[in-house]
Amino acid sequence: MSVQGCLQGRTAVVTGAGRGLGRAEALELARLGARVVVNDVGVDGRAGDGGASAAPAEQVAAEIRAAGGEAVAHHGDVADFGQARGLIRLALDTFGSLEVLVNNAGILRDRMVFSMTEEEWDTVVRVHLKGHFNTTHFAAAHWREASKAAGGPVYGRIVNTSSEAFLAGSPGQPNYAAAKGGIVGLTTSTADALAKYGVTVNAICPRARTRMTEDVFKGFEVPADGLDPLAPAHVSPLVGYLASPAAARVNGQLLVVHGGMVALLERPKVAAKFDTAKDVFTVEELDEQLTPFFAERSAQETFAAVEVLGLKKG
Repeated sequence: MSVQGCLQGRTAVVTGAGRGLGRAEALELARLGARVVVNDVGVDGRAGDGGASAAPAEQVAAEIRAAGGEAVAHHGDVADFGQARGLIRLALDTFGSLEVLVNNAGILRDRMVFSMTEEEWDTVVRVHLKGHFNTTHFAAAHWREASKAAGGPVYGRIVNTSSEAFLAGSPGQPNYAAAKGGIVGLTTSTADALAKYGVTVNAICPRARTRMTEDVFKGFEVPADGLDPLAPAHVSPLVGYLASPAAARVNGQLLVVHGGMVALLERPKVAAKFDTAKDVFTVEELDEQLTPFFAERSAQETFAAVEVLGLKKG
């Protein structure tokens, strides 16, 4: 099916859309025909502790309108329950509907776990995880009521933003990794809960060059020619697809995306199973079964990593 104009007449809310990934996603949804509510609190620093500004959200909304689309800006903090309610209400009051919610807003407060303060933990979890919950709550409540009124499924799409940090571990980001893992749990739970109303909920793990990742990708400079493999433009088409009618059967999924690549991740599977020879395991028996297994597994993983890095000798 053709996706050109596939979101015509539909309304999308994109959080954290004043810059970086959120901006690219908002522009892509507008290109597909959506009317867009551009949310961004407009804080200067990536730590979320700078002064707020209406400019980033207003500029993206103006960019969409200049291209012939419809857009309005919202400057609220999605981690605040009341302001998140206002964001969803703005979409409904301005455009008369809500079909797509893209949760992207986030900040960083990086520090090793033994040095991290309570405030650094709470703030990152609040913006990422609570922010995703808040907007999802109000959007889901709207779609549930709309489905009841219609007597059947309605059109609804949620795209959440997780990160590979929760998958592979990120030593200096225990707060961020935990929040992003929580978003995956929120995604799968919400996907199951809203499927009967016609709503799909998926999450992406994007890898892109933005203000938040400027330190992560030091040494990976923008190429002189061609599209940057870390450009947000590699991510936004996937968001457009997940928001489209074509993705009606994609639900509860986690996808990694970057540099012209999309990878679908499976839910965790049992890697090994151990049974006691008696009624109850003892520490000694667990030692006999588990210790050799993990020793061999560790050796295999080290060998595989060496091969990937091209360091194998002989």
